[in-house]
Amino acid sequence: MRSGSILLAISLILAGTGATHAEDRTLYVAGAGGSQEQTLRNQVFRGFEAKTHTKIVYVAGNSTDILAKLQAQKGSEQIDVAMIDDGPMFQAVSLGFCRALEANPVYADLYDLAKFKGGKSVAFGVVGTGLIYNAQMFKDNNWPAPTSWLDLENPRFKQKLVIPPLNNTYGLLTLVEMAKLNGGSETNIDPGFTAMKDKVGPNVLVYEPSPGKMTELFQSKQAVIAVWGSSRAKALADTGFPSQFTYPKEGGIAISVGICPVAGGSDKPEAQTFIQYILSPDVQATLATGAGFGPVNKKTVLTPAQQVGLPYGAEQIAQLKTIDWDVANANREAWNKRWVREIER
Repeated sequence: MRSGSILLAISLILAGTGATHAEDRTLYVAGAGGSQEQTLRNQVFRGFEAKTHTKIVYVAGNSTDILAKLQAQKGSEQIDVAMIDDGPMFQAVSLGFCRALEANPVYADLYDLAKFKGGKSVAFGVVGTGLIYNAQMFKDNNWPAPTSWLDLENPRFKQKLVIPPLNNTYGLLTLVEMAKLNGGSETNIDPGFTAMKDKVGPNVLVYEPSPGKMTELFQSKQAVIAVWGSSRAKALADTGFPSQFTYPKEGGIAISVGICPVAGGSDKPEAQTFIQYILSPDVQATLATGAGFGPVNKKTVLTPAQQVGLPYGAEQIAQLKTIDWDVANANREAWNKRWVREIER
C-alpha cells in the first residue's frame, strides 16, 4: 500500500506543477491487495491500458481504509475508481462519494445481486463467506469436517480459530450470523456479542485482518480453522496447502465486491470505461481464475475445474445469503467500539 500511495503522491505533485496531457490520462484506482491486486496488475490492467492509452496507478488497501481515503479527499479528489466491499460501498454511495454509472449494454448481463440500488455502484465479483480449515490436521485428529457456524464454539478449537476483526467485513458477518443463530438479528445484535464473548471468543487465537498473516498462521499450523472468503481460500489452496473451504449448512454469506466512479475531481470518462471493461465476460473469467471472484456477468464461462470453490452460475449465486447493510452500516461505529471494549480486550 505504501508504494501505491507514494506513486499517487508523486503524480499529484506533478499535476500541481503543470501536468502534461499524457499525465491527464492516468487513472487512479483503489482496491484490495493480495490476489486481487496481483491479478489486476498482471492480467487486467495491461489490456485496458493498451486499449485506451490510459495508465493505471493502483493504490492498495482494505475497504475501510479506502472509504477513509474517500472521506479525507472530499473536495480534492484523487482516487478515480474505488473497488470496495458492499458494506463500505453502500456507505460511500450514501455519503456522496460515487457518481452515477453511465448506461452501457454490459449492465443488462449482470445478476441482480450485482446491481446495487441507486445506480452509482455495481458489484464486479462475488465472494462467499464460509469456513476454511486445515484438512490434513482434521484428518490427523479424526475430527469431522465443520458443517455449521456453531462449530466455531467447539472447544476442540481452543486457541486454534482465527476470525477477522469487526472492522473487516468477515468479522462483521460472523457477528451478525452468531446473533441470528442465538435469537437475534441486525436489529438485535446483543445475542451476537454474547455468543462471541462467551462461546466463540475462548477459541480465538487472534482476530486477524491481514490475508498474508492469516496464510502464515495456517502454514505454521497455529490456525486450524477460520472464517474467510472463497477467494482467499482459493488463493491458499492454490499454493498447495491442504485446506478445504465449506459453506455451513445455515448458508454461506455473500460479499459483493463493489466498484464505483468517484464523484468530484475531474470525473474522468476513463473511469466509466474501466468499470465496463472489468464487467466484460473475459475479464470476469480472469478475475475468477486469478482472484477467486465469482463472476457477476451471466455470460462468463468457466470450465468445471475453474469453477471449483467459486460462487458460479445462477443457482449458486441465489443460495448465498446477504445481511441488511442499511442497519449494519447505521450501527457499525457503535458496534466497533463495543467490539473493542468487550471482545478484543
